[in-house]
Amino acid sequence: MLAWTTHERQALLGAESRPRFEKARQKPALFDDPLELRHALLDFIADFANWDNSTVPAYLDTAHYFTAVAHRALTEPEFTLSAAEIASHLRDTKTAIADWPKPLVVDPFAGGGSIPLEALRVGADAFASDLNPIPVLLNKVVLEYIPKYGQRLADEVRKWGAWMKEQAEKELAEFYPKDPDGATPVAYLWARTIQCEGPGCGAEVPLIRALWLSKKPTHSVALQMTPNPKAKRVEFKVITKKDGKWVDATDARIEVPKPGFDGTVKRGSATCPCCGYTTPVTSVRTQLKTRRGGADDARLLAVVLKRDDESGRTYRTETEADMLAFRKAQAELNRQKAEHREQFSLVPDEEIVVTEIRRISVPLYGMATWGDVFSARQSLLLSTFARLAIKAAEVSNGEVATILPELLALGIGRQADACSTLCRWHTTGEKNTGAFGRQALGMVWDFSEVNPFSGSSGSWDGVVEWIAMVCESQVATNSMGTNVQQASATEHPLATDSASAWVTDPPYYDAVPYAHLSDYFFVWLKRVLFSRHEDLFRGAGTPKQLEVVVDRPHRLSDSKKDVAFYERELTKAFREGRRITKPDGIGTIVFASKSTASWEAILNAVVEADWIVTGSWPIDTEMANKVAAIDQARLMSSVHLVVRPREDENGNVREDEVGDWRDVLQELPKRIHEWMPRLDAEGVVGADAIFACLGPALEVFSRYSRVERASGEQVTLKEYLEHVWAAVSREALTMVFKDADVSGFEEDARLTAIWLWTLSTAAQGKDLGSKVNNRLNEGEDEDDAADDDEEEGSGSKKKAKLKGFYLDYDAARKIAQGLGAHLEDMKDVVEVKGDTARLLPVAERTARLFGKADPTAAAAPKKKKTDPQLKLDLFAELTNAPAGEAETVWEEKTVTKVGDTTLDRIHQSMILFAAGRSEALKRFLVDDGAGKDPKFWRLAQALSALYPPKTEEKRWVDGVMARKKGLGV
Repeated sequence: MLAWTTHERQALLGAESRPRFEKARQKPALFDDPLELRHALLDFIADFANWDNSTVPAYLDTAHYFTAVAHRALTEPEFTLSAAEIASHLRDTKTAIADWPKPLVVDPFAGGGSIPLEALRVGADAFASDLNPIPVLLNKVVLEYIPKYGQRLADEVRKWGAWMKEQAEKELAEFYPKDPDGATPVAYLWARTIQCEGPGCGAEVPLIRALWLSKKPTHSVALQMTPNPKAKRVEFKVITKKDGKWVDATDARIEVPKPGFDGTVKRGSATCPCCGYTTPVTSVRTQLKTRRGGADDARLLAVVLKRDDESGRTYRTETEADMLAFRKAQAELNRQKAEHREQFSLVPDEEIVVTEIRRISVPLYGMATWGDVFSARQSLLLSTFARLAIKAAEVSNGEVATILPELLALGIGRQADACSTLCRWHTTGEKNTGAFGRQALGMVWDFSEVNPFSGSSGSWDGVVEWIAMVCESQVATNSMGTNVQQASATEHPLATDSASAWVTDPPYYDAVPYAHLSDYFFVWLKRVLFSRHEDLFRGAGTPKQLEVVVDRPHRLSDSKKDVAFYERELTKAFREGRRITKPDGIGTIVFASKSTASWEAILNAVVEADWIVTGSWPIDTEMANKVAAIDQARLMSSVHLVVRPREDENGNVREDEVGDWRDVLQELPKRIHEWMPRLDAEGVVGADAIFACLGPALEVFSRYSRVERASGEQVTLKEYLEHVWAAVSREALTMVFKDADVSGFEEDARLTAIWLWTLSTAAQGKDLGSKVNNRLNEGEDEDDAADDDEEEGSGSKKKAKLKGFYLDYDAARKIAQGLGAHLEDMKDVVEVKGDTARLLPVAERTARLFGKADPTAAAAPKKKKTDPQLKLDLFAELTNAPAGEAETVWEEKTVTKVGDTTLDRIHQSMILFAAGRSEALKRFLVDDGAGKDPKFWRLAQALSALYPPKTEEKRWVDGVMARKKGLGV
């Protein structure tokens, strides 16, 4: 695009501020090749993508310069630069491009503002809008205020944040008293209670998930629960593990009764420690409803303390002083409520909308208003901070002071996240965790209440410092070209053809009820900022009717926002995006849903809105600790769909381009074949790769205004996507079984291989396809039979309970159809329940593969202890032994019937290996001939590469493969 000579490229790429362009100085001739120049620019982008470089002035200046040059080259055909001009620009980039035009990047679903923020960082102008007032406020602060005032704003936040703490502590210190020995309470650990409904009992039952207080390897602390039926209550004692023994505060040894440190609540039902009666969840809800959630009469279980002369945390049980302080706080809150005369109630009395009861379930337990989510002391604290934030704005002065309330209000929102009865105590980190550990608000039986003046996690000090650090981190970002507005994406305020790029991350179907969750913060922010932003906070809550999401159905909901609503409104939003984008502009849609239904909805909206899909790029965006377990399909990356308006140079939609269905179907597999190996080489596998193929596939279809059969009948996108899934499945199969005759494997083997491949992610190892192919071609054997010892409390138990490998049913159905199989005909290997399909674990196929008569022939079955972590009991179906307790050891007996398919035979051999039946395994592989079939070992090698690491299946199939050479097969 630019008329650059070799010397000009050297001048640009050899600048001292671009460390990755060292090659330009060493071998300038390399950059005579436009591809080499492109790679060098991509190197810069890769460097700039590193978070550590995000605010480095040299990178920011360079990015701004590249963006300005590229924009002029695209919009001014005659634009050129001389070597002298480039050299001059590089000496003072800001001055050189100060008057140059900038591209406008628009995001109509701005949310937290990451896309417009990145637009500013690279030197573009940004227009950020959202229907939800909380994102609008956040974007104004992050995109407009912070870049403009930077360090001054950080200093003011620290100054007035400290002032608010000082004032609040004067007013509230008596409600958070220190211990007589000077120890400072860090957190108070409470449990809601019910009354046991057992016959003649009526004891108080504290609702506790588990009795652990600390699970650190070097610091194990728990509560000992002692029933006191006479007093109709439970007594608690703090116990600590020392030298392998549990002791109390007096170092007296404690015997921990079974079942150890389990709590009283399971699946919402509560078991009484005094009489053993279990009160069902419906009764638990009924009791809590009468007490609006039961926060203000909860039982104080323990207090977490810190001492200035000691490291770590200590724990003690409640004292009368603790309860007296809490009762005083209740009385003070009631006094202030009675005297309160402001526009809004002192404590939020706005109702919690029940439309999303599946994600915000607390109304089922009596928390009808947002004020019910907070205990009396927490409400007193937050209302005090709200009042002080308003006062700080009144007494402060200067230019920065005019925007100080917004930041202090956001601080109160952050404090509210750490300070409600929906917070938990993190036993391995020994810290408070906020209410939003996930994008939902469910019932928390035993909750953590932080001391905001302790200086520990969840305290006001941390809130203020966090906001100040955000201010400092964005000092270098340019905000002059930013515009933030509250607007609906379906009725965009910008003029036609005004945006150079339309980049957005739209709502994902029914994944997150953003507006409903935002009310948690909205009700507190409104009390601080209404007079300043009446337009944003005029309602009782955030706007919900027009939000483009699917509301999950529930008997308490009368919402009409179904899939049809989502598709219709998303199409409107995408059509508005095309309208405001220049005919030669570009769009990018970020999407990361695993649901095929949501993908089809968004792709249909893209096509209906007259966009052409020109590419799709998977980019790692998801943190590993936020991705579900390995036995379920989740995206490790967000797929970025690249789109362009299907318009002529005058901005008119091209409606006369009709595609022939036969041509489209002929081109589709070619595009998939070109794209899949490239993704595999980059380590993009499984669900990531499947959805990343949608871009090239959609380019074939969406370039036309419509696609027709020879009869003139129009082909729907839904029908085309069925062919896309089939093409992807077939291509993936050829990659898994490279150089092998895929048709030689039965349906169950093909489906199992692609099922496991779909579940795989880049996190399991780069270039999975190559990993499989290397084993197939080189005949690699390995024995990976080591067991992994999981740390207590790591969460491994929960993961182990989930048996099998899960896919969304519709995705499984499409994959199967692409392989010429049907799920309803494959009940031996797949189980379908509702909208979920499960590939059965090998253990559950034992009875089917061996027959129940076979193992029962064992004389005097022996019992042996098993690892309590082992949840896959191979013989549960045959012996009815509880999983994890015991398993029957089979006698050395040859399999009576060799499996019908290659997969059956491999599973039989895996079970024999797992059962320790070496001789039987040998006879099965050699005498019965199972191991003499080359397909057996090819499939085994493929499964070894496909089974997720650390699974039993992986260990078993590797164990079988390790016997191959020794058996001479």
